[in-house]
Amino acid sequence: MGKIKSALEIALERTESVKSDKDSIALFQAKQKGKKLANEFIDGEIDSLENEIKKEPQSVQGSLKQGVFDVLLSRIALPVVKDDLKRIERASAALAQIVAAKSFGEIAKQFTQFMSQYLDEAAHYEEAVKQQYAPKLRQKEEELSRRLGRQLTIDPLQDPEFVALLSQHISALKENYQAVADQVKQEAQRLFNAPEKA
Repeated sequence: MGKIKSALEIALERTESVKSDKDSIALFQAKQKGKKLANEFIDGEIDSLENEIKKEPQSVQGSLKQGVFDVLLSRIALPVVKDDLKRIERASAALAQIVAAKSFGEIAKQFTQFMSQYLDEAAHYEEAVKQQYAPKLRQKEEELSRRLGRQLTIDPLQDPEFVALLSQHISALKENYQAVADQVKQEAQRLFNAPEKA
């Protein structure tokens, strides 16, 4: 019968093969710091990502930039409210610096304009659907008022039929603009992986 090993012996055997690689840890920490810096920049807590990156040792700047890039790229998305536009604008501008391609600066500006246009169109769609649905909503209000014996007003966003109709229209709009966001992300990724001064 074989010797029964204690849990401590098993754990020690497993950890013998794991050696702490100081360089890997430093690169991992730099990447995490880059993510933090990107969020601080987007929130307006720091003014220049470039200056913050230059403060770090050359050996970790690549990982730091990767962390910054990952966060900035994740912010290339459709806005939900007008306040999101400012964050998208800051993230897009910072992304143009990180990918180090002059051509991406123009893409970043255009993307911000498209996202503003997207919010305007979404608001327009909602208003148009409300107007289109208004007669049906009034009919539902009258019917409910008759049943309950008192005047009732229904918020369109509380009506499942209206919400489904609005969602259908907004989904088509989102698809078009999401395609633009995806293209911007792909171009940023391409330029970041193979920098070219264009």
